[in-house]
Amino acid sequence: MNILLLSMPDSFEHMPTVGIRMPNGALTSLAGNIDPHHQVVVADLILVPKRVRETVTRLVRETQPDVVGLSIMTFQRNTALKIIELVRFLKADVHIAVGGYDPSLAVEAYARQDSSADFVVRGEGEFTFSELLRAIENGRGYSSIEGLSFRNGREFVHNPDRHVSRIERDEIRPPKRGARVLKGYTLIGRPVDVIETSRGCTYDCSFCSIIEMRGRNFYTYNLDRVIDDIRDAYDYGARAIFIIDDNITLDVRRFESLCQAIVDAGLNKIDYTVQAMTSAMANHGKTLAPLMRHAGFRYVFLGIENILEDDLKFLRAKSKNEERAHGRVVGNATLKAIEYIHRSNMYVVGGLIVGNPDDTRESIQANLEFARRHIDWPYIQHPTPYPRTPMTKDFQERGLIVNERLEEYDGTTAVVRSEHLSAEEIEFMRWQAERQMKTKHMPAALFHSPAFVLRNALKMLAHTYRGSSWKSLLGMEDQQQVFERYRVLRRAERAYV
Repeated sequence: MNILLLSMPDSFEHMPTVGIRMPNGALTSLAGNIDPHHQVVVADLILVPKRVRETVTRLVRETQPDVVGLSIMTFQRNTALKIIELVRFLKADVHIAVGGYDPSLAVEAYARQDSSADFVVRGEGEFTFSELLRAIENGRGYSSIEGLSFRNGREFVHNPDRHVSRIERDEIRPPKRGARVLKGYTLIGRPVDVIETSRGCTYDCSFCSIIEMRGRNFYTYNLDRVIDDIRDAYDYGARAIFIIDDNITLDVRRFESLCQAIVDAGLNKIDYTVQAMTSAMANHGKTLAPLMRHAGFRYVFLGIENILEDDLKFLRAKSKNEERAHGRVVGNATLKAIEYIHRSNMYVVGGLIVGNPDDTRESIQANLEFARRHIDWPYIQHPTPYPRTPMTKDFQERGLIVNERLEEYDGTTAVVRSEHLSAEEIEFMRWQAERQMKTKHMPAALFHSPAFVLRNALKMLAHTYRGSSWKSLLGMEDQQQVFERYRVLRRAERAYV
């Protein structure tokens, strides 16, 4: 059969797409784990955000797919439903399957009578999707496929959940990067790819969709497989790699072994980016950080979450941010983690969440000021009520959700208020502070990738400062007016189809 797999064009606000366009790792993993006689095509629509309709139309006509699969996050739902309508218009008899965080946790949104989706692949998709293709090909029923919801006449049937894969024991095969048909993945000028070395997390942060989808667990691939995957990405042209593990620093010794294996394999000429807990970096950074830098790590996405104890309690992220000595908690780990990262000439991408239920102007300002002083690139988000997370339940009970336009659930649009501030006030504070922080990192990017930055600096600055005018740049216009223009532009950008 012919299979077309699509990821959505909707992007996060933190980086202009000219500077960062990441592939969807889940789709190439699906492609690598279906029966090899199928013809599979993977298209990341983030590479063509202004040509979505024409690209999907061309791909459907060229590939004549029997099955189209879409990977969807919550803020991408409306775009996905429009793409499904387009695909169904182009090829009425196609089977359409959806998967990812949003369909897995909000299956009812895709099981409505007015939805054109035929199947929902819940949770991890490799085995469920492969079994689904076999059932379609052989004309069998779907009732025995775990993790699948399917349309049966006017109703949807929800099969039992599939067990969480132990990934190595269950023999998930490597991704099939050769299935990609669009080009242009980049991380500040360097061709980029993604790999995973583990899945899962054992913490229970209130904002996290991972726990709701797969429970609290942590499973790993052996390091030989990981090194082979990195080498495969390199052979396909990657010179930067983002490690997409949910929490690789749960096992610091294993992470250290991975760094050494990268060095031993001669793959440390690649720029690596990884997500890390502050506690792990603070408690092990003295030896871990230099080894990471030797292995080629350049950016560390640090899950700071918040610098205030009360907010960390609400986010259920307090234990992730504890510094320990001799088995005892001795303080917040954030500053020490940042110090180790900077000392090893790596950059901190600071993950912070502001606008929590009890936040005041002063508490938000404290976090923003911390970010200005200590992090290199801001990844500051607002708490967002994604399906089935504990945070969502809390916001609903307190009546703090003020915006139900899902396309704005992108993390940088404030859709909840606090007990003391409106959503608009919270978003304005972050927006105003973040623009200056992003500009601060430009010299480091220029030094590392001079040709790319020189070619695209104006585009990146225009993205960061969109909404500005000559009057505002000269201080002759109120920043609130600039913010309102920015919000209008941001809404227009979300019209992909």
